[in-house]
Amino acid sequence: MAEPESLTELLGGRRAALDATAPPVAFVAGWLLGGRSLGAGAAAAVVAALIVALWRLRHGDRPRAVLLGLLGVCVAALIALRTGRAEDFFLLQIVGNAASALAWTVSIVIGWPLLGVIVGAVLGQKTRWRRDPALLRAYRRGSWVWVLQYVVRLAVFVPLWAAHAVVALGVARGLLTWPLVAACLAVSWWVIRRSLPAGHPGLRHPRTGAADAQPRSAAAGADHLG
Repeated sequence: MAEPESLTELLGGRRAALDATAPPVAFVAGWLLGGRSLGAGAAAAVVAALIVALWRLRHGDRPRAVLLGLLGVCVAALIALRTGRAEDFFLLQIVGNAASALAWTVSIVIGWPLLGVIVGAVLGQKTRWRRDPALLRAYRRGSWVWVLQYVVRLAVFVPLWAAHAVVALGVARGLLTWPLVAACLAVSWWVIRRSLPAGHPGLRHPRTGAADAQPRSAAAGADHLG
């Protein structure tokens, strides 16, 4: 992961952010234009999700990820239609953020921070990064930033949902999707870099043995990410 952009793509990227912004905005617009009709809102959200899915597939995104995004919108629409409450279109998002906050917290506590798991998998390191105490500590600290991200969303979404503020939920969903993820990426990247000690060879080179504790060559140092 030689550049921050690699982390951006790894954790969703700008294309995936469309899944979380276009359908909710379409739902609120359809709901309002249809005279607060749940059917109109649901139809608008599904159509928007289909357009986003086709666009992502055309640009080379993985079909499984695209279909999961489409399925999520369909489930959210069905929930709203079932309960008869427009704000419940956002209920799946609220539950998802709560589950994510819990999962990331547990991963940190048990010593398997999800940030390290994901980055390690992409770099083909398997579990080598866990045998580097400095890198493990950096990933744990960086993962707390992601927990905070989900907590911030919940702190905004839950009161709005309880107040039946459908339009405000749509606006908040847009503002707290890609902008918040971008900020989280930047801050967690900064935390990781600050957490690694001077002379550490970086994310690509976990120190997993005595030999790795010795200073690397100048060439390896040029690849230093911390």
